[in-house]
Amino acid sequence: MKVLLLRLEAPLMAFGGVAIDNIGGTDQLPSVSLLTGLLGNALGYKRSEGSRLQALQARLRYVVRADRPGQIMQDFQTAQLAKDDKAWTTRGVPTGRDGGAKTYESPHIRYRQYHADASVMVAIHLEPENDPPTPSECADALNTPARPLFIGRKPCLPSEPLLLGLVEANSLIEALKQVPLSDAHESSKVWLYQASDHSDSGDLIRLSGRRDWANDVHQGTEYWQRSLWEIARE
Repeated sequence: MKVLLLRLEAPLMAFGGVAIDNIGGTDQLPSVSLLTGLLGNALGYKRSEGSRLQALQARLRYVVRADRPGQIMQDFQTAQLAKDDKAWTTRGVPTGRDGGAKTYESPHIRYRQYHADASVMVAIHLEPENDPPTPSECADALNTPARPLFIGRKPCLPSEPLLLGLVEANSLIEALKQVPLSDAHESSKVWLYQASDHSDSGDLIRLSGRRDWANDVHQGTEYWQRSLWEIARE
């Protein structure tokens, strides 16, 4: 099987999660919708292309290795924007604002959580492998993306190229083992996370990131099992 190896590393990253009122959290791991959006952005998909994004999400299989878990940081954000203020987009075209003039009289206040100084490895396989976009096409897109890439939120720019390589392996776990730890990591022990079919175990992590792209709503919950690995260094 062909496996995309990605390293998600940035000063700040956000892995999605449930937003309640003006508080936007982050999940412990990158969700399937985050990875779908990341690949879709690299490929040049538009958010309005719900069927293409849904089909891509349905094909994604992945495992996660937390080389450096980092720590959760909560950011307080406030801004007062006027109706005529333009917003930056990754398409390179400024976007306007809707709503009446009175909707802009008060400042916009919110809280956002991020992973600070984390480094996360992701091994991705697409099933079926030969359907478009193929793993090779995704690798090319990550190397020369159609738009700027970010990890979870637009301010979260990667500190290095996301794609480590496209490898052949018998499993996603085997593919992850091909990537040694760098000397920058203090411990040789890391957490491995893989999807689980069991929801009744106490040692599971729940992710809320599966998305109905056509209707832009949450689609379901996934459960992930973690285990401790010891990985050789470079």
